[in-house]
Amino acid sequence: MTEAVAVIGAGTMGAGIAQCLAQAGRDVIVVEPDPAATERARRGLNEAVRLALLLGRADRRAALETARRVRWTDRIDDLDAVEFVIECAVEQIELKEKLFAELDRVCPADAVLASATSAIPIARLAAATGRPDRVLGLHFMNPAPLTDAVEVVRGEQTSADTMARATDLLTALGKEALVVGDRPGFVINRLLMLSIAQAAATLDTGTDAATVDALFERCLGHRMGPLRTADLIGLDNVADTIEVLRCETGEDHYRIPPALATLVAAGHFGRKTGQGFHDYR
Repeated sequence: MTEAVAVIGAGTMGAGIAQCLAQAGRDVIVVEPDPAATERARRGLNEAVRLALLLGRADRRAALETARRVRWTDRIDDLDAVEFVIECAVEQIELKEKLFAELDRVCPADAVLASATSAIPIARLAAATGRPDRVLGLHFMNPAPLTDAVEVVRGEQTSADTMARATDLLTALGKEALVVGDRPGFVINRLLMLSIAQAAATLDTGTDAATVDALFERCLGHRMGPLRTADLIGLDNVADTIEVLRCETGEDHYRIPPALATLVAAGHFGRKTGQGFHDYR
């Protein structure tokens, strides 16, 4: 029998990971305390299923089974029988530490507790549990259903068995596991957030966002410039990640630039709100 996987959080990343799991034939339990977020995620999953049907990527029976594999709940206590958890809450250290302590209390002793954190060291989250050998990071990229690899963060105490279970799960999802060591921001965001922050800072010189991204895309061959990437991630998430990096590394170059702070304060978070560094309306 295939083990069920729990996802904590029904935001953009949590919903995307739940979709990946369900499409791969896994039963999924999504825990989300906000009914509005749950409804948005449910609608998003149904739309993805409908699109797969329209594009001929799934037959009707397979599409219906995908939606039926996902169970939605607002109670973390419903995870008393799951064997694998992927936490996708907002990037706030205290919140994630509290969640991991709760998961440690509720989940079976041999369950793996993974975090999709963007920058928080896995050692900090593992320390909130009594099972540090069963804690690791699974840093999925957005959008999760369309990316081919996952940054897998091995904590100092993460066991070989935990790593094997995680990589087996990713293989079942059709994704490559790229294993990195545990440090704030790991590899991707330690570099990417600095690039985004510096790119945003250049806007103060009068250069526009379209030009900044065009330089990366047309001169360097990047598929997407740093400011469009930030809009895709979500500018609120970018700001939270930069703040975590500043606190965890003590390095002053991880600071939220004024252009980013202004957009976040105005509620312009990028693609998900229709406006960020670029306009998507």
